[in-house]
Amino acid sequence: MTDRFFLLLIFFWSRSNFFFIFVSDISTMQYKRILLKLSGEALMGNRQYGIDPERLKEYAEDIKQLTDKGVEIAIVIGGGNIFRGLAGASKGMDRVQGDHMGMLATVINGLALQGALEDEGIPTRLQSAIKINEVSEPFIRRKALRHLEKGRVVIFGGGTGNPYFTTDSAAVLRAIEIKANVILKGTRVDGIYTSDPEKDSKATKFDFISFEDVLKKGLKVMDTTAFTLSQENHLPIVVFDMNTRGNLLKVVAGENIGTTVNL
Repeated sequence: MTDRFFLLLIFFWSRSNFFFIFVSDISTMQYKRILLKLSGEALMGNRQYGIDPERLKEYAEDIKQLTDKGVEIAIVIGGGNIFRGLAGASKGMDRVQGDHMGMLATVINGLALQGALEDEGIPTRLQSAIKINEVSEPFIRRKALRHLEKGRVVIFGGGTGNPYFTTDSAAVLRAIEIKANVILKGTRVDGIYTSDPEKDSKATKFDFISFEDVLKKGLKVMDTTAFTLSQENHLPIVVFDMNTRGNLLKVVAGENIGTTVNL
């Protein structure tokens, strides 16, 4: 009887201790639910086209650091590494047809990222705004929310499902729908600058900037539709360098990485 009581005591202590560690781990994070926006080009790595498996693995490992801490993660990914509708339209292709091809490209990227995340042991669901039932779930807001609450990473593919809208617009729309705390825009540049830092050596970086100042200065953060939607819904945006390992964790923990756009 004493041994059984002792074992029960150890069991409840370990459960409560684990719960305490888990809760304290979440409390160190500034954001509990995030939407991560990745460009399709980011998946190319050092290639000129397509998907770099090494880059996918790096992203999956960075995302795992967050899921291990209990952060709820949704992802919207572009398709520019495969096809961009606007580029096709500029060469005479029908814009609607081109945008539909771009939507399919985002689903391909979503499948690739899903595979990389599951290789790291992260439960993942791919939801598409266009119906491709054999490879993805249709986008259903309530279902997406349940997935997030259960600790699954949700990847949103297919953009908004409508032509003429960018994946930036899709990212803001989905972030608002799932009530994300922030949009994290992972790029190859470490924030927002007064001009393109790759072309202008005198460009200076902003640590914090308001939506209004971004519009006044004509800075390119997202397309106008997406940016205005984010502003109207008081949804902050953090632009940061996703290719530097560990940056994603630092941003979510509240460290001053990249540029924060807020009211």
